Amino acid sequence: MDGGFRMPATTDRRARLLAAAGRGVVAGLAGVAVMTTAEKAEQALTHRPNSYVPARALLTLLGRHPSDREHPWVANHAMHWGTGAALGALRGVWAAVGLRGPRAHLAHTAVRLSFDQTVENATGVGAPPRTWPVREQVVDVAHKAVYSLVTGLVAERLVAPELQSRRGTGSH
Repeated sequence: MDGGFRMPATTDRRARLLAAAGRGVVAGLAGVAVMTTAEKAEQALTHRPNSYVPARALLTLLGRHPSDREHPWVANHAMHWGTGAALGALRGVWAAVGLRGPRAHLAHTAVRLSFDQTVENATGVGAPPRTWPVREQVVDVAHKAVYSLVTGLVAERLVAPELQSRRGTGSH
C-alpha cells in the first residue's frame, strides 16, 4: 500500500474525460481558426458575402429577434467560436475513448453540420440546406469538413486514446 489517497476508478475516468474535453476545446479553436482562414480565402475568390445566420440564431436563443438586415458581428464571432469550442470538446472526448481517424473526422463533420442546422432551423433564422443553391451547400459542407478535420487532427495529437475500451469488440 502506498499510503496515499487513491481516487475511485470512476472519478479518475471522469477527470480524464474532462481533461480530454479541455484539450478538445483547444483543438476546436484551432479548427475554427483554420476554417475561418479558408472561408475568408474562399470569399475573396467567390465574392460570397458573410453570413450572419449564426449571429441571428444566437441572439434569438438569447431572446432577441434580429432582422435579416442586421449584421451583428460580435454575436457572429461568439457563435462561430463558441460552437467550434463546444464541438471541439466533444472531439477531444472522442479521441480519448478511441473514436479516431477518418471515420471520426467524417462523423464529426456530420455532427457539426447537424448542430448548426438544428440551431438555425429551430430558431427560425435559417432554412433547411436542401432549399439552398447547390453551390452554397457545397461551400458549407467543405468549410465544416475543414473544421472537423483540423479539430480531429489536433485533438488526436493532444489526447491519447487512453480510455479506449476493449469491451464489446465481439458479438453483442
